[in-house]
Amino acid sequence: MTEHNYDLLVIGSGPGGQSAALQAASLGKRVGLIERKPYLGGVSLQTGTIPSKALREAAYLASRFSSRGMRDAGQIRDQLHSGFLSEAVGRKQAVIDRHERLLLNQLMSHEVTLLPGEAGFIDAHTLKLRNTNGEALQLSAAVIVLATGSRPRRPADVPFDKERVLDSTSILQMRRLPQRMTIIGGGVIACEFATIFAPLGVAVSLVDSHDHLLAYLDEDIQQTLEQDLLDMGVQLHMQTRIQQIERQGERVQLETDAGIKMETDVVLYALGRVPNYDGLELDAAGIDADDLGWVRINEHHQTIQDHIYIIGDLAGRPSLASTAMEQGRLAVNHAFDRDHAAPAGQLPMAIYTIPELSYVGNTERELQQQGVDYVVGRARFSETARGQIIGEERGFMKLLVDRSSRALLGVHIIGESASELVHIGQMAMNCGAGVDVLANTVYNYPTLAHCYKNAALDCLQQLPGSGVQST
Repeated sequence: MTEHNYDLLVIGSGPGGQSAALQAASLGKRVGLIERKPYLGGVSLQTGTIPSKALREAAYLASRFSSRGMRDAGQIRDQLHSGFLSEAVGRKQAVIDRHERLLLNQLMSHEVTLLPGEAGFIDAHTLKLRNTNGEALQLSAAVIVLATGSRPRRPADVPFDKERVLDSTSILQMRRLPQRMTIIGGGVIACEFATIFAPLGVAVSLVDSHDHLLAYLDEDIQQTLEQDLLDMGVQLHMQTRIQQIERQGERVQLETDAGIKMETDVVLYALGRVPNYDGLELDAAGIDADDLGWVRINEHHQTIQDHIYIIGDLAGRPSLASTAMEQGRLAVNHAFDRDHAAPAGQLPMAIYTIPELSYVGNTERELQQQGVDYVVGRARFSETARGQIIGEERGFMKLLVDRSSRALLGVHIIGESASELVHIGQMAMNCGAGVDVLANTVYNYPTLAHCYKNAALDCLQQLPGSGVQST
């Protein structure tokens, strides 16, 4: 039997890599965690999820004061506009530093070996680790997990300069808010940044080739989000493609496929991400990527080499930190034949726009395509005491319930705390609890969670033999 340096080598210290390393260490395995950057945490901690959400919190404060008609809303917005970014960048870095220290302590306490450098395959079980001094170290492992994440797509014809033409990484380094911003793209990242900068007084235009933003969402949720963007003053240019981007001094000139010229101060290019396979030398491990750069994996996240796993952004959609962490845990459990290596059931999705939205399970569109007979229960935040207290006018919840079995098939929420509220529905679905359980549950009062009761009772009114009244 071949003797390896490690039972597990993980390449990449983002959420998926952390989870995989810690899970294996908890099983008593010898674990090495490889990171090529001079810091831990990957994109999620350093340049993506955490920094952008820290920025969002300040923008949310401005939007909250404005939407509630506070007398000083304009003054607060002006103050945020003048000194907001420099202060927010400092606060963001403090959050990053603290979280990185916590991660480092956690890895060290589990005796995970940290291996700085860039890794590439020599063969299916062996890696060459190159450090910043050019020195190379050869390592081998029984199991290898690739968790190197993704990066913003940067086409060669787009003149990125980290000053006026930005991607989702470089935009977080801005120190001053622009007067005008044009966002190219209509996906999650584009929508999140549009709702961050618009409440801060930036004139935001969003250009996308599709008919609607985030068309895979529940239709009611999607339409509400579009209306919220319009109400923030965001200009939506749908079914439009940008053909040319040119920096002209302190301005950026854009030209659409229809020949229309647009001028802006800053461009955020947010059209997709690409996998970070560079330097891994996959062919040496007998692994091939497709024409778009992605590697095929099975339901256990195994490649064609069954001891090599791919997780996180590198595995493709849904490309969320939460799913990456679960993928890391499950991949390690599968690799080391643990009995509890089972799927986690329904996974929640959240989009941190303002307002935030979250969902789990099927949409109405999907149920209709499947021919499922279902009922819809609705509850508006404004109809709860908590919603009235906080002035939440537009938020709402939708429950989709099978008419015959009364099983919960989908939960869709938009509004304050949507990303937190969705977990109640997720747990109900994963535990097989039907709409009756949600209707009969007592929720703290006043809370937005009470919407579950109202929406469930709305469903029961449409089901035979229920005999209930909404509260």
